[in-house]
Amino acid sequence: MAMEASEIERLIKVALPDARVEIKDLAGDGDHYAATVVSAAFKGKSRVQQHQIVYAALKGQMGGILHALALQTSAPE
Repeated sequence: MAMEASEIERLIKVALPDARVEIKDLAGDGDHYAATVVSAAFKGKSRVQQHQIVYAALKGQMGGILHALALQTSAPE
């Protein structure tokens, strides 16, 4: 069972309401996505901490329903 891009975006926006989120389906199979997430919540955080925030937003779906997610995160300029 695959996860829809819209569901990934929804979960991220619930956790980070100010986030600008862009999701791309890399393989067209609903299992391999790339996400760009820009949020003020990332300001002053390391890249690892930023990714941990996004993974927490996905509520344990990584490695299960969501097979692969390439992340790019940043705070707004």
